[in-house]
Amino acid sequence: MDHLFAVAGRSATPISPTGLAAEGLLERQHLQEWVIDNPQVLGDSVLVITAEFDRWADTDGVPARDRLDVLGLDATGRLVVVELKRGTADRDVHLQAITYAALVSRFDLDTLAQAHRDFLTGRGQAVEFDACRQRLLDHVDGDWSPELLQRPRQVIIAADFPKQVTHTVVWLSEMNLDIDLVQVGLWKVEGHLVVGFTKVYPTPEVEEFTLAPARVEAKAAAKKLEERSRARNAAHVLVAAGLLPDGTRLRLTPRHGAPQSIREAIVAWVGEDDERATAVWNNNTAKPLTWGADGMPYTPTGLANHIFKSVTGRTPDGIQGTTWWDVDTTDVPNTVDPDEWAALAGSSLADLAKQLSGARKDWTILHTLLSAIPSGRWTTYGDVASVIGSHAVPVGTHLATCDQCPNAWRVLTASGRVSAGFQWTDPSRTDAPADVLVGEGVRFDGGAAVPEARLSVEVLRSLLDG
Repeated sequence: MDHLFAVAGRSATPISPTGLAAEGLLERQHLQEWVIDNPQVLGDSVLVITAEFDRWADTDGVPARDRLDVLGLDATGRLVVVELKRGTADRDVHLQAITYAALVSRFDLDTLAQAHRDFLTGRGQAVEFDACRQRLLDHVDGDWSPELLQRPRQVIIAADFPKQVTHTVVWLSEMNLDIDLVQVGLWKVEGHLVVGFTKVYPTPEVEEFTLAPARVEAKAAAKKLEERSRARNAAHVLVAAGLLPDGTRLRLTPRHGAPQSIREAIVAWVGEDDERATAVWNNNTAKPLTWGADGMPYTPTGLANHIFKSVTGRTPDGIQGTTWWDVDTTDVPNTVDPDEWAALAGSSLADLAKQLSGARKDWTILHTLLSAIPSGRWTTYGDVASVIGSHAVPVGTHLATCDQCPNAWRVLTASGRVSAGFQWTDPSRTDAPADVLVGEGVRFDGGAAVPEARLSVEVLRSLLDG
């Protein structure tokens, strides 16, 4: 508010501004109380939950002197973090607000209810915990959303703001972070003090004409970054888990990022040359696919984009290419259990990566487990994989080439048969694995080991723990 006048009829007399410090008014005792008593300055329908909050001091390492000035809850279910400065805001005031927002984003309903109860108790209002909890629930329009609690809105109130703060807040707002700047002014009128609160950023005009498009762009950029990260992570997960042997054939099934009409056009286009619909997997995180049509290496998304553009002439927007490529289970590698390989039918690279997230090619636990399998018993690739946190296919591939795996002949396919890809790492051995198992006491019926000698997953876990 640049100018304030005292009006008497046709006369308008300028009123000189003053400041909180000049009038001996303090941040906590005065400015904070004005905000608590008049939460409308924070936005529509804000309920003050607490003030001077410092309960994280013992758990998060934040010094007790760092107190959150005011914490509110608006009717949408979002928390409102309020930072107060009676004079010009510090150059890093926005960092303080963001820090508090990050801390309160971990709060749940019970934490907030307890904070509200403590706040009211400190102000002489004895309210039970359950009543405080219900008060918060009743204040929110619609269902309580833990997800919304994770995105607090921030309000910084100060007498003035340095350009560094305003420039940073504008950028943060365009990146979809909600921060309001509210200017507090003080005037002396005929011996009385008048305080005013003016929202200086974002103004309605800025929100409509500047922030809205910028936030759309920010959301689009964030979405694209998320999709790219997801695709890149999928390749890393699959390579790390060792699920797909080099040379695994993949088939094209256009999905994410392509409407039905374009999917049909792509299917027709690849139908003209089957090599367009195939790719070969290589355990290379940079460009793991080799396209059958040109023999060039691609990322899953890069190849999907290339195919999309070849068919439509347009650059696609936000394709997740790992959803486009399925394992061709008709081509069974000789190192894997055919039954386990067949189970991959219809699974895209994205599906497999999701299943295997966290799996790694550290076979130390596998070797320990194999050494514990007793003579006269057998297990399957799938059960072993379940215990060590892997998948049957990479387990089988590893056993086929490992010269340090004890008792490898005691691991069979899901049907109880010796894998077609089994081979002794000692080239001088010519005896059949089934004969070795029979010699250890395992009976076979129709070429398959009898289920009575099979170790369950629970027993395998106990062997590993023991």
